[in-house]
Order: sequence, then structure tokens, then C-alpha cells
Amino acid sequence: MEGKVYKSTGSWYLVKAEDDNFYECKIKGKLRLSESSSTNPVVVGDIVNFNLHKEENREIGIIEKIKDRKNYILRKSVNLSKQTHILASNIDLLLLVITLKDPITTTSFIDRFLVAAQAYSIKSILIFNKFDIYKKNELKSLNEIINIYKKIGYQCLTFSTKDELNLEILKRSIQGKTIMLGGHSGVGKTSIVNLLSPSLKLRVSSISQHFQGKHTTTYAELFELDSETELIDTPGIKGFGLINYHDHELGDYFPEFLSNKGGCKFSNCMHLNEPNCKIKYLIEKGDISQSRYKSYLQILDSNDLKHR
Repeated sequence: MEGKVYKSTGSWYLVKAEDDNFYECKIKGKLRLSESSSTNPVVVGDIVNFNLHKEENREIGIIEKIKDRKNYILRKSVNLSKQTHILASNIDLLLLVITLKDPITTTSFIDRFLVAAQAYSIKSILIFNKFDIYKKNELKSLNEIINIYKKIGYQCLTFSTKDELNLEILKRSIQGKTIMLGGHSGVGKTSIVNLLSPSLKLRVSSISQHFQGKHTTTYAELFELDSETELIDTPGIKGFGLINYHDHELGDYFPEFLSNKGGCKFSNCMHLNEPNCKIKYLIEKGDISQSRYKSYLQILDSNDLKHR
């Protein structure tokens, strides 16, 4: 049988088959070994082939094969430095949920997440949530960060689950797509899911008067918002480590670097100390953000980037 993975707990997988029924599945041993570099060989969004077996008086599925993924979001495993963790696969659109306080989302975190999406040509929308809690003096900093990403082509939405600010724009942007929600714990991902599909009634726990709610997502899970739109909610993560990227290709995942690198003297310019580097020139002029370049240097210094 063939089906799509809707939920992953790490050892069990909920798969919706072609007959529209859901089956609890496990992985065949050989499949786990063949994907040994990843902590999770089967992920939400995967299309899989499985066979049904009787086990302890109930029917379960054994996943035999994962069909080729069109893309995925990959990060460094938290506990195992040389292994990878895939957040989800077969994604049309990433919604990265960001808050500049309660909790703080750094530009470094944003940039690393965007690199992971850009590497597999996944379109991204930046959702600046909890807009209703910012004071006037904080709005300036918020707008400065928004302008950095708007300038390089990313769609940015200020959002408030309390006031439903820009909810209709978001609904139109995601219609007919498979979306993945990403971001830190506490940024309001689950509250956004509940706004998009109130019938789901996902659990959100309040943790302070400032927080709109702390997500309680433990495992990645796919939800059908309507007959055409699917949303993958993922657990909040503290950091986003990149792994398995070649240092010479990293700049291509920064759109403003990629579009200007033709102006560099050397075709293999790393935008470090090379002469006549167009990227360094644009940074000095203020046309490329200092924070984006800082993120580039930090990622380049990472021990888990591959060198050639």
C-alpha cells in the first residue's frame, strides 16, 4: 500500500493510505540502517510504501520504502553532532514564525532556517507574530528587521493571533499548498494553526501575560486545513545547526549574494578577503545587511560545513 506520513513519534508513524484510512506503522529494520546518518529515517510529509501485518491481535503497517522526496528541511541533530534531523519533507511553503521578544528570535536563527529552505528551493514567508505586544519604541527595531528581509525578496507579514491581523492575507498565501510551520517554542505556531483551522482545537498553554501561549507540540504532525491545503506543525527548536553544506556554495543560499556575485573579480569568490569583491563593496555601501553577512561568516565557520 502507498500513503503519506501524517505523524511521527520517532518509533511509530501514522500513515494515511490511498483508501483514506489511517494506519499505525513501524519501520522495516533494513530501512532504518540505510538511513543511518539521520536520526529520523521517515518524516512527516514522506510518501511511503507499506505492508500490513498482524501483531498482537491488531493490524499494523511495516514501512518498506520511502519514495523520492522533492525537498526537505534539514538541520544538525542536537545530541549527535555528525547526524542530521529532518523536520519535514515535500514542502511547498515554509512559514517561519518570528518574535522579537517573549521569546527573542535572533537574525542568526532566521538566516540559518532560511538557508536550509533556500538550499532546496522552498519558498518562505516570514511571520512576525505578537505584533500587538510591541511598544512604540520597539516597533522601530521590528521594522528595521522586516526591511532587511523584504529588500532581498522575502514576503513578510506582521501578525497577531489576538487581533487576527493579516489573517486573510495568510490564508490566501497558503491556499492549495503543503506548508511547514517553523520557529522557536512560544512564538505562537499552534495558535496560528488554530486560527487557520478552528475545528482542530489544538492545545495551547498560557505561560505569562506577555506570551500569547506556549506551543505544546511534541511531534511533527500534518493537518488538513481543507481539501487542498495541508499544514505541518513542528516542535519548537532552540537552535538551528546547519550540516552537509559545502562552504563554496553557501553564498548561493543568500539571495542577495547570489544575485550580485557576478560582479566579483573571481568566480569562486568566498566574499572574505578577496580583492574586488562585489558583496563586500555592497556591505560597505549599506546595500547588503551587516547582520546577514555576520550570519554568513558564522555559518562558514561552523565545523559541520564540508570543505573542498
